[in-house]
Amino acid sequence: MADNGNLLAEQRRALILDEVRRRGGVRVNELTRQLNVSDMTIRRDLDALARSGVIEKVHGGAVVVEEARTHEPGFEAKSVLEPSAKEQIALAAAQLVTPGSAIALSGGTTTYALAQHLTETGQLTVVTNSVRVADVFERAQRQNGAPGTTVVLTGGVRTPSDALVGPIADRAIRSLHFDLLFLGTHGLSPEAGLSTPNLAEAETNRNFIASARRVVAVADHTKWGIVGLSTFAALAEVDTWVTDSALPAEAAAAAREHVRELILAD
Repeated sequence: MADNGNLLAEQRRALILDEVRRRGGVRVNELTRQLNVSDMTIRRDLDALARSGVIEKVHGGAVVVEEARTHEPGFEAKSVLEPSAKEQIALAAAQLVTPGSAIALSGGTTTYALAQHLTETGQLTVVTNSVRVADVFERAQRQNGAPGTTVVLTGGVRTPSDALVGPIADRAIRSLHFDLLFLGTHGLSPEAGLSTPNLAEAETNRNFIASARRVVAVADHTKWGIVGLSTFAALAEVDTWVTDSALPAEAAAAAREHVRELILAD
C-alpha cells in the first residue's frame, strides 16, 4: 500500500478494502502508518466501508465479510464500491459503441456508469432491464435532447439492484437482437464463469447473451474470483471483458485463456 496522505477518500478506501481482502483483516494502527493519516480518518473510512457491507468492523480494526452466495447487495451499496475503476471501465467500453447500433445494457452499477457516457452517441437503440440505466437516457433526452436515442425498458420483477427480471423480461429480450451487449456481473472465475446471487437474473442474462452478436462483460478487478449462486455464462462466451488496470497479472493471464479479448482500462 502506498504511503500517501494526500489520497482522495475513495482511493484510500479502495486501498483499505484491497488490503482487507488480501490479508483477511487489518488493524487501525497499521493503516495509519501505511497511509500516513490519522486514526480518526481511518476509522471514518472503516465506518463507510462497513456501511456498504464489504467489511466488518472489529475491535482495533476490520475483517473481511464472508458473504453467502445468495447475498445480493442493493444498488446504493454497490455504487460506492470502486467508483474510479467503474468510471475507467465505462470510458473504455463507450469506445466500442458506434452510432446507429442496437445495444443492450444489463443491470448493474458499471453499466449505469457506461450509460452516462453514451447519451451523446447518435441514433442508438438501447434495450435495458435496468431502471437506473433507462433513467439516465430519459433524463438526457429531457434535458439535452439525446440525439435520436430510442430506449426500450423491459418489464419484470425488480431486484435489489434495480434490474427487471423474470418471465416478462425474458420474453421481451428473446424477441430482440442486439449488435452489442454490455453485461454486468456479480463475479467472474475460470471455474464458475459469470455468476449472480439471483436465480431469475441469471435466466434473464442468459437470454440477453443468446440475443447478442457480441458480448462485452464490464466488471472491475474485485469481481475476479467471486462466485454467486447461479452461473449464467462461461468465460468462453464472453467476447470482450473490459476491466480496470488493477487486475492482478496472474488473473489477467488466466482470463486471457478464456475470453477472446481483455481490455485493461487505465
